[in-house]
Amino acid sequence: MKVRTRIAPSPTGFPHVGTAYIALFNLCFARQHGGEFILRIEDTDQLRSTPESEKMILDSLRWLGIEWSEGPDVGGPHAPYRQSERMHIYKQYALELVEKGHAFYCFATAEELDQMRAEQQARGETPKYDGRGLKLSQEEVQRRLAAGEPHVIRMKVPEEGICKVNDLLRGEVDIPWAQVDMQILLKTDGLPTYHLANVVDDHLMQITHVFRGEEWLPSAPKHQLLYQYFGWDMPQLCHMPLLRNPDKSKLSKRKNPTSINYYRDIGVLPEALLNYLGRMGWSMPDEREVFTLQDMMDNFDIHRVSLGGPVFDVDKLNWLNGQWIKGLSPVQLLERILTWQNDSKKLEEIATAIQPRINLLSEAVNWAGFYFNHMPNITAEMFESKKLNQEQVRQSLQFAIWRLEKTFTWNNDTVSQILMDLANQMGIKLRDFMPAFFIAIAGSTSSTPVMQAMVTIGPDLTYARLRRALEIVGGPSKKELKVWEKLNESIQLPKNEATETSE
Repeated sequence: MKVRTRIAPSPTGFPHVGTAYIALFNLCFARQHGGEFILRIEDTDQLRSTPESEKMILDSLRWLGIEWSEGPDVGGPHAPYRQSERMHIYKQYALELVEKGHAFYCFATAEELDQMRAEQQARGETPKYDGRGLKLSQEEVQRRLAAGEPHVIRMKVPEEGICKVNDLLRGEVDIPWAQVDMQILLKTDGLPTYHLANVVDDHLMQITHVFRGEEWLPSAPKHQLLYQYFGWDMPQLCHMPLLRNPDKSKLSKRKNPTSINYYRDIGVLPEALLNYLGRMGWSMPDEREVFTLQDMMDNFDIHRVSLGGPVFDVDKLNWLNGQWIKGLSPVQLLERILTWQNDSKKLEEIATAIQPRINLLSEAVNWAGFYFNHMPNITAEMFESKKLNQEQVRQSLQFAIWRLEKTFTWNNDTVSQILMDLANQMGIKLRDFMPAFFIAIAGSTSSTPVMQAMVTIGPDLTYARLRRALEIVGGPSKKELKVWEKLNESIQLPKNEATETSE
């Protein structure tokens, strides 16, 4: 049997280093066994999935040097490789489980389920579907289906006993069935959930091994049960340790930049980033720290993976990147520098911004330098304002981060509108509101137009600079965070709704 592994990202955001980490280990395992590595887009979340996100994910993985033999952009014998183009497939499998008695119709409304969970919590129980759909008679089910009542299809799950899951790194893992919910397989709109689509696609695409993050381990009993219900062989599961922040918390953009694009934009070499991800819980037999992708594939052994949560340390990554830079010849380094900023659109935007401000070409360095820097040199004193108090400055930065993170249409219109709306909702004049953003992005209140600058440097570097500025002036405490989240939501509502909410 030929080894086949896959990476199946959801195109709902910016390309995450965790996606590259899991893709790398899937690729190396497949190549070690002379197998195939494929890429599938899991875009069942139609509200959040975007073509822009998919393109960024594919481009960033290719920039790193990760290639796949089958996928949405290269085709293959199991096409299509986007779940949105495979929707006609899943319903028949959900209905098959119903016919076999392994799944059932549930007509409970969202309000009924909310009440069910509230009652369970009041009794000190863990909120969980109570199986009410199983209590309906066949006649009742058919009557409600014929009447066109909204419904979902859920899978049956044992209520007692232990599910034993075999994991390539952990061995046999015991998970009580009492902890496993009766998962929805087909939603009211007829679209599949991740769990059904994932299992069906892995089977039809002949995936033999699934390497994924350990956060998916609680879902393993559901998937294993689905394979049993269908009578299919289950791929070998391997749950990789989660990437962690230096404080050992799960890697998150609130504490560490997580977008691959961010590291590309600040000048990390793709070989260095891939090398660093390869060191996340794994090591070469000779323990050397600098190695190529080919080195890793040639020496790969999944059993060398340590289950301790690998720490994603940006300082260590920067050091490793320095080792790669030092290994280049001056000619190669020059080529890399020129390639790094060889974006004619970005350079033209910078030239347009600085042109009215310079009389000598040499002055371009002072005006354009912040576009290419990693982080501006800023202090808390620079954010002191005669018009705003410290809390207003802090809140303006935090609220802007939250709002900007929600947009994938990154252009001057959207960025400007978000900041102008925020200033208006906070009751601050724009000329008093913007200096903090000039300092955070450019390191000075005297720079090119900062909203356009944010568009030019891109969302990832913008987020990183705003987060660093917030850290310097003082980010919200845990207590403040909850208050600020509610305030940010309330000031976005029309006045009458905001008043009702506050009461």
